[in-house]
Amino acid sequence: MAPKDIGALTGADESLNHQIVDTFATVAESDLAWTEKIWGSLASTDGSLQVDFGLGKYRNRGVIDGFAGVSRGREQWTVRGSRELRSAPDETTVGPIEYEVLDSLKQVRFRLAPNDVQPISFDLVLTGVTPPFFEDRNLVRNRNSGRLDINVVRYHQGGHVRGSVTVDGETVEIDDDSWFGFRDHSWGIRQSVGVQPSDLIQNTAAQPGATAGHAADRSGMKWTPAFLRRPDGSYYEMAVFVAQGAWGYASAYVNEASGAQTRIRDAEVHISYDPRTRFVRGGELHLVTEAGDRRVIEVEALGESGFFLKTGGYGSWGSHIHGSWMGPLHLEGDYIDDCWFGKHARELGQLRDTPIRVREGDAVGYGIMESIVHGVWPELGLTAETDYRASYSA
Repeated sequence: MAPKDIGALTGADESLNHQIVDTFATVAESDLAWTEKIWGSLASTDGSLQVDFGLGKYRNRGVIDGFAGVSRGREQWTVRGSRELRSAPDETTVGPIEYEVLDSLKQVRFRLAPNDVQPISFDLVLTGVTPPFFEDRNLVRNRNSGRLDINVVRYHQGGHVRGSVTVDGETVEIDDDSWFGFRDHSWGIRQSVGVQPSDLIQNTAAQPGATAGHAADRSGMKWTPAFLRRPDGSYYEMAVFVAQGAWGYASAYVNEASGAQTRIRDAEVHISYDPRTRFVRGGELHLVTEAGDRRVIEVEALGESGFFLKTGGYGSWGSHIHGSWMGPLHLEGDYIDDCWFGKHARELGQLRDTPIRVREGDAVGYGIMESIVHGVWPELGLTAETDYRASYSA
């Protein structure tokens, strides 16, 4: 037992990495929304099969939770887990969901052990082709209260993938040439952790970016990391995070394997969408560096796979809200046979990890694009969005 003014002693305290005058059982802020999160999205280069993974540690809530899933075309399987943090505070596992750092800043492992929840499992190793790179700090202040709703730092890394994936008894062996992937690691205060308090001021004001006469406020988000390989075999990556309207955030860089970063001062997203689903089809990212250089990245969506993040805790899904205590160990999951136009389509929404192929001149590569487009955008062919997916069939 530690004295009452010192946090519990953990295995991590044996390392020489302390940042505050306390143990690793505590963080500097007492905010219940404090989160440290791992995300991974790994996909075949033809877009036929994809794995998504997430792990969230909520130190001030005493909870660690995660998800592991497979997208195959329009089908999606998800395994979710939650447990008390104190049962194994140093372990990055939740039941069959496991994360491991094999080589710091170079190689990590995502694993879903065979389980009784869904007929999926995988064991995948992601090896970076460049070092990890930070994005700009994501800082969003609540305009009703002045409180910081979001204060997060994040780094990401892309690379090649090896391992295997099993779906319904069929195993696919994976090598560097057939799959690619991205991961990120973030920590800080983030939104939508646990149940929203019911006694807060409701935000009813029009959102920035709304256009008069439109049926809904115009806003949108694109988060896109991608790596490219030049003909000489060298790699570089670009990362674009643009949020329009209510979100109001922008971070964009071109990053070299040497570690050098070139800031993008202006990023324009010229993307075409399926008007029925608002899913990304392809297009271009127009980038202007601080030095005034103009660069154009061509984007092409791969196949129909694209993991819908709602089932992984990005927003409420049934009784699952990430960061919520669900007992000493809780496992659940689901299978959706048609995420595009089935009965769950509207609830799943637009937020999905879309595998993409990218090109800049003679450099080619792969990436993941997350996209949301709200409101009416006639110039993009996106008209009134009420029941925009419920009224279509496959």
